[in-house]
Formats: sequence, C-alpha cells, structure tokens
Amino acid sequence: MEINLAFIAIGMIMLTLGAVAGYYTRQSIARKQLSTAEGKANSILEEANQKYKEETLEAKKKAVKILEEAKKKEEERENQIRQMEKRLERREEMLDKKMEELDKGRDLLEKKVVDVKKIRKEAESIKNKEMARLEKIAGLSKDQAKKVLLQLTEENCKSDLVERIKKMENQGADELKKKAQGIIAQAIQKYAGSHSAEMTTSTVSIPSDEIKGKIIGREGRNIKTLERLTGVEIIVDDTPETIVVSSFDPVRREIAKMALNKLIEDGRIHPTRIEEAVEYAKGEIDNKIKEAGEAAVYDIGIAGLEPKLVYLIGRLRYRTSFGQNVLIHSMEVAHLAGALAEELGADVAVAKKAGLLHDIGKAVDHEIQGTHVKIGIKILEKFNIDKEVIDAMKSHHEEYPFGTAESFIVAAADAISAGRPGARKDTLEQYLKRIEELEEIVNSFEAVEKSYAIQAGREIRVFVDSEKLDDYGSIKLAREIADKIEEDLKYPGEIKVNVLRETRSIEFAR
Repeated sequence: MEINLAFIAIGMIMLTLGAVAGYYTRQSIARKQLSTAEGKANSILEEANQKYKEETLEAKKKAVKILEEAKKKEEERENQIRQMEKRLERREEMLDKKMEELDKGRDLLEKKVVDVKKIRKEAESIKNKEMARLEKIAGLSKDQAKKVLLQLTEENCKSDLVERIKKMENQGADELKKKAQGIIAQAIQKYAGSHSAEMTTSTVSIPSDEIKGKIIGREGRNIKTLERLTGVEIIVDDTPETIVVSSFDPVRREIAKMALNKLIEDGRIHPTRIEEAVEYAKGEIDNKIKEAGEAAVYDIGIAGLEPKLVYLIGRLRYRTSFGQNVLIHSMEVAHLAGALAEELGADVAVAKKAGLLHDIGKAVDHEIQGTHVKIGIKILEKFNIDKEVIDAMKSHHEEYPFGTAESFIVAAADAISAGRPGARKDTLEQYLKRIEELEEIVNSFEAVEKSYAIQAGREIRVFVDSEKLDDYGSIKLAREIADKIEEDLKYPGEIKVNVLRETRSIEFAR
C-alpha cells in the first residue's frame, strides 16, 4: 500500500514538473514569436516612413517646379502687358497727331468754303452786270434772246434732229426686240418639256393568233359588241399577234384597249363578259382622269380648285390637238406663262392658272356647241374662277381683245408651246420639209461638198471644196446662196448662211 502511494506521489511530482516545464517552454516560444512579429512591424513602419519621406520630397520638388513655371508665365504675361501698354501709348500719340491734323484740315476747309462763297457772290454780281449790259446793247431780254436762239438752232438742225430721232427709234425698237427675245428664251430655258405626237390608233398584243378568233366570235358577235359598247373600230388583220384599235377619241380608244387586255387575260370572251370588261375599263379610266387632273394641278402649284373642275382638267389627258396632247400642252403653257410673268413683273399666279385653264373648253367641246374658248369661259364662270384669270385666258386665239398683261403672256406661251418643232404633227412635217428644201438648195451649187441645217433651220452651214473656191469666191457663194434661199423659200425670220472653207497643209519629217 505504501509502495503504491509512493508511486502515486512520484507520478504527481513528475506531472507537476512536466506541466511547469511545458509552461516555460510555451512562454519561450511565445516570446520568440512575439519578437518576430514586432520585428516585422518595425520593418514595415520603417519602410512606410522611408516611402513617406520619398513621396514628400517628390511632392516638394513638383510644387517647387510648378511655382517656378507659374512665376515664368506671370513674368511673360507682365512682359506682354507692358508691350501692349507701350503699343497703346504709341497709338494714342498717333491718334492725337491725326486729330490735330484733322482739326487743321477742317479749319483750312472752312476758310476755303468762305472764300468760295465770296468768289461765287462776286461772279454772280459780275454775271448780272454783264447780262444787263448785253441786254442793253442787244435791245433784247434774256428770254427773248433764248427764244430767237432756239428758233435759229431748230431751223438749221431740223433735218439732223429728224434723222437722229429716227435713228433712236430704230435703236429702241431693236433693243426692245432683243430684250423680248431674251425674255422668251429665258422662259423656254426654264421649262423645256419633250413632245411626242399622238396617233389615232392603239395596238393590243395578244399571246397567239387563236385569240383573234375568240375576239371575233361566232358570226362576229363579240367584236361587234365590243365596238358598239366602246364606239371604236377594231381591226383584226393578218398582222401576227396584234390587234389594232382605231378611234379619234382617245378616251374611247383607251377604254377599248383596257377592256381587250382584260378579256385576253381572263380568256373568257363572250358578250356578257365583254360588257363587264368595258364597265371595268370605264371605271379605271375615270380614276386615271381624276389622278391626271390632280397631278397637273399639283405640278403647276394651284390650290383651291373644285374637284369637278380638276376632273375636267384630267379629261384633257385624252384630248389631242394636231397630235399634241392638250393636258401636256396646257401644263407647258402654264409653266411658260409663269416664267414670262416673273420676267416681266406680272402676276405669276394669274398667268399660271390662266395657262393651265386656257384650253379647258376642249374637254367637252365635242359635247357642247361653240368654240372651245367660249365653252371654257362658261365653265370657268360656272366654277367662280376669278375674272382676272378668265380675262387672261380668253384672248389666246384673239377672239377677244387683249385687256391685261397676263392675256398677252398666255397668248405668247400658247404660241411658243404649239409652235415648237415636233410639238404638233403638221408643224413637224412642215419643219422637216423646210429643212430638206433648204439643204437641197444649198447642195445644188457646184463647189459645195456638204451642208447642214442647224438651229431649227435658222442657220445653214456650208462646207466647200478649198481647191475649187478661194476666199473671195466663198464670200460670193454665201451671197448667191442667200439670194437663192430668198427667192425659193418661204420662212419666218432670217436664215444665216455660214460658208466654211478649210485648207490643210500636211508634210512629213523623216
């Protein structure tokens, strides 16, 4: 029992000693670790202090540099201000000198003005004294002497005055003519629309000749129905894959053409279907007429017209005059009239509206008796169009006297549009015939190689053989050609004969 107690005691002592040893060992390790952390902290603090010192030093250097630059800029500004002050001082000195000179000049001018007034008074006094002395010597007053002098001058220079007046009148007429031509040329240049003469027939393409038999129908009933409903003549001949629609009325011709295309596309061709196709075509043409009228009014820039009047304007699309489309012609007249009115200082709005409506009577002249001008006046009065517009449009065929400047302008624009080469079929044929005759006359001369009529027949250019004709002979030939043209041709205005003779000398250097 005692032995066990001894072992227990020894164990307790050993345990106590081990605990004490572990405690001190742990304290030793902790002190070492603490010393290591403190060392690290100290090193970090030293590095931070060193970095702070370096950054502080760098910041001080930058601040010193900025201050130095600011001082330099300040010095530069002060130098600039000093220079500007010196310049201002110099300018003030110069201005002071100029003011002194101006004051001296003004004083001098005032003195001269006084001297001039004094001299003028003296001259007037001398003039009056001399006039009184002359009147006393001549026995005539100033007015009497003036009258006698004018009478003598008039008697001596009467013939010269008459010739001078005639010359001035001729010059004035030439200048007015040139100015008028210039104005018309500018107006035409502002609007230059193209023209194509319209025909009285239309062609309809068909996919095959078998369709011709369907269009004709049994005993011709289909074609007769179509002709009766549309009022046109349908020509079915040997021309392959083509049918011709003939009529002087463009509306009927277009309706028939549209109805035929509709029937050919459908393939069913019989009287009932023909009636439906014709009704459909009439409706489509009616819509096209409305669209044409609205487009024309929009193009010219006219607002406020009633829809019925716009519809009548659209009907002009399917009306021709000597092959010229009346709607296109009316639009061109409106543009030309507006340009002429602008050049001449007239009312542009009135001129353009009158130009567009000047042929409105042609929309219904085949239904109402009377000239298209009278019909047009009634139509415009019915739609409450301004009197200025009616007065401007009614004189374009000289049925009514010209009452306003715009009436002359509309008549001139109408003549320009209708008279241009190619605008109307008969005019085009006459124009081409005159050109051909002109070139034939020129080519009949022996020395002529070739000739060209240019500028709508107002000039003929003649190329001659330089070996057959010298310079003097070319001058003589130009006169002979001009005389021949005057004898054989009828033409408006004048024709310029331009004879060209060229001599070429060619040599080769080898």
